[in-house]
Amino acid sequence: MKPILLDLFCGAGGAAAGYAKAGFEVVGVDNVPQPHYPYEFIQADWEEPLWVLPGMWEREGRPYAIHASPPCQAYSTMTAKWGRQDEHPDLIEPVREHLMDIGCPIVIENVPTAPLAELTMLCGTMFGLGTQHAGTWWQLRRHRYFETRGFHLWPPASCGHVGKRVVAVYGHSGGTSKRDGISFTGVAGWRDAMGIDWMTADELAEAIPPAYTEWVGGQLIRAVEENWPW
Repeated sequence: MKPILLDLFCGAGGAAAGYAKAGFEVVGVDNVPQPHYPYEFIQADWEEPLWVLPGMWEREGRPYAIHASPPCQAYSTMTAKWGRQDEHPDLIEPVREHLMDIGCPIVIENVPTAPLAELTMLCGTMFGLGTQHAGTWWQLRRHRYFETRGFHLWPPASCGHVGKRVVAVYGHSGGTSKRDGISFTGVAGWRDAMGIDWMTADELAEAIPPAYTEWVGGQLIRAVEENWPW
C-alpha cells in the first residue's frame, strides 16, 4: 500500500507528478478548479482537508506526508518593487503552524525571497533540465526553496549555470530579459525544459519541475516509512 502525499496549493500538478514517481499516491487540493491536474483532486481552501484527511488516513492505517506551495506573489521581487505586498496573502507562517501541529513529515516550497527555514535550494541545472533553443542547449534556471520538517533534504548536485545560456519559465513565453540575461522560449520549449507536457503557459509559469519533487519525494518517502505511525 503506497503512502499518501497531500499536495496543498497543488496547481496543475508539477510537484504531484514528481511525488508520484517517487512512490506516493497523490491527492491535490486547490481553491480553484484544476482541470489538468493528473491525480485525485479536491477543490477546497487549504485548511479544510487538514481537519479531515490526516485523521481518516491514520484510522485506515495509511502513512502520509504533506507538501504545500503557498502562493508566492507576496514574496516576489516585482511585488516588493511596486509596493504591493498587502495585495497578496502571506500564508507561509499559518500553513507551517497547521502542518507542524499534525506531526507528519512536511515540505513547504516557495521562491527564493520567501520566509522559509531549514532551506534547501533546487535548480534545473542540478537535474540536467533544459531545452534546445536557437541551435544551442539552454539550461533551466529555476531556483526553488524547500523547507522540510521531519527529515533532512540534501540537493543532488551544485547549481551550475554555464555562461548566460539559461532559460527561465515565468512571465510570458518568447523573448528575452536583459535584466536577468535569460531567454524565454515558446511554450513547447518551456514544456521541454520543465519536463511537463500537459500544462498551458500560465500553468507552467507557476509549476515546479517534477524532477525536483521526485528527488525530494525519494527522501521524504523513506522518512514516512521509517517513522510511521507518528
